[in-house]
Amino acid sequence: MSKLEEHMEGIINVFHQYSVRTGDFDTLSKGELRQLLLKELANTIKNTRDKETVDKIFNGLDANRDQQVDFIEFTTLVASVLKTAHENIHQE
Repeated sequence: MSKLEEHMEGIINVFHQYSVRTGDFDTLSKGELRQLLLKELANTIKNTRDKETVDKIFNGLDANRDQQVDFIEFTTLVASVLKTAHENIHQE
């Protein structure tokens, strides 16, 4: 497996690690997303402990307004974080 394929599998595994807490492997509840943000992106996203920040991120990701973040919606967060990290690397 290539390095990129390993990283993609890692993203999928992280999503599943947090999505299984309420029994649905394909979606994250707001609480599950909060835990993921706290443990996996605390150094990247500011104020992950702040309820307003989590609410804003969750509402921005929940495109179909079903009160769940599915994997496709989650990839929006991953893409946004990657874009910002890429921009920051070029500013160094």
